[in-house]
Amino acid sequence: MLHGETHVRGVNPPQSQFHSRGRFGRLFPGLPAFAQDTPVIRDALSKLGDRGGLMDANDPPNPPPALNEDNASISSGFTFFGQFVDHDLTFDPTSILERQNDPEALENFRTPALELDNVYGSGPRVSRHLYDVNDPAKFLIEKTGGPGSADDMPRNSQQTALIADPRNDENVIVSQLHVAMLKFHNAVVDHVRAKGGTPEAQVFEQAQRMVRWHYQWIVLNEFLPKIAGGDVVQKVLKANPRQRLFQWRNEPFIPVEFSVAAYRFGHSQVRPGYRVNSGFAAGIFNSTLDPSLPDPNDLRGGKRAERRFVEWDLFFTIPGTDRRQLSKEIDTRISSPLLALIPGAPGQIPGGAPGTPGNPQSLAQRNLLRGLALGLPSGQAMARHMGVKVLTPEQLKDLKQFNVGFESSTPPWFYMLKEAEVLNNGTKLGPVGAHIVAEVIVGVLQGDRFSFLNANPNWKPELANDKGEFFIGDLLKFAGVKVGP
Repeated sequence: MLHGETHVRGVNPPQSQFHSRGRFGRLFPGLPAFAQDTPVIRDALSKLGDRGGLMDANDPPNPPPALNEDNASISSGFTFFGQFVDHDLTFDPTSILERQNDPEALENFRTPALELDNVYGSGPRVSRHLYDVNDPAKFLIEKTGGPGSADDMPRNSQQTALIADPRNDENVIVSQLHVAMLKFHNAVVDHVRAKGGTPEAQVFEQAQRMVRWHYQWIVLNEFLPKIAGGDVVQKVLKANPRQRLFQWRNEPFIPVEFSVAAYRFGHSQVRPGYRVNSGFAAGIFNSTLDPSLPDPNDLRGGKRAERRFVEWDLFFTIPGTDRRQLSKEIDTRISSPLLALIPGAPGQIPGGAPGTPGNPQSLAQRNLLRGLALGLPSGQAMARHMGVKVLTPEQLKDLKQFNVGFESSTPPWFYMLKEAEVLNNGTKLGPVGAHIVAEVIVGVLQGDRFSFLNANPNWKPELANDKGEFFIGDLLKFAGVKVGP
């Protein structure tokens, strides 16, 4: 399944809070659903997330130099870094028909750990197609065109990416971020060899550990503070594990409140389009174009062309340049192209006519209906359970138009976007969303015995810059990707 799909893996999703490794679970198993799954409620949710509806930002299809909803606190690249992290944590390829009779088997085939298995696959011994046959410790990387062109992930004769997770080729930006991680690993292999002292048979494992720990450091010390707030992250890190919301019996699971509601804040941050390099800017999707075009004038993935590469100073802070685009604010307004996804594009559900109730083209509709199908509790119920500020019906008064009580029992994804909008001016998540995201990400790090937090709690990035820091800009520069024109 690809990003944003509304397939529900299990008519009766798991109710138990405690699950073994590899399964989804719940943070609030005792709270009732925000609404009953009835035609009236489904119709209201469809209207809420429809094109021209309350959540439609009505923004232009082409990438303007600035938006009224620019988020000065978060560069646009973190939207796609967050997508990359999601693909590292969660993956469920099974269909509703395979799971509907097994209520406790909402299976997560992606291990709930920040270990980059969406990049490494099963390693060079098993996933040989991902690695360079001439140097199996390194990834195979190809070109977007002839000699001297930018780098691309390897592809077969039909342009299908040869990668461990097909979702990392959904759009040019996350595709190029995946390439950056491939190049970062290869550069770390060179670094390990240059230091000496590591037998060649152990070079891959040593490089992989370094890459994983530097990536985990960025997630914990740069990405998470930006979206949840540094104070929330520190509070979670210092909290007694027995007093946290996110607890598990054996090893961490992925809570559906995280995967279906809180972590989907990133959909609000997507701009209608981006400039990806000095010569190419386009809309994120263009529904007027034939998806089969070899090089369509939009940013969908699954294509190879010389102009399809990223200059990373357009997406992250890179010392010496000042061209970064900002993400949209975290709020209830979703870029219009995401409410009209292209038939056949990433996220499209196989079978059924596009735009039908079982196959909506609006990503907002998919998120809202999935939350209903999984019986998630309301944002207000979560806030009361957590003992944090609860939004008032007045702050949610726009929902009164649907006449189904959403202003007092709000779909959780909408609620978490609204609290970010109302309480933090869209710069970061509000208390419910922030605590869920921070607790789960910190929890999976602390529950992974191979993460740096467990294996070496005093570890500091070996590849830190002159200030002793290591952020995404440092990773990109070390990887040797294009960071400017």
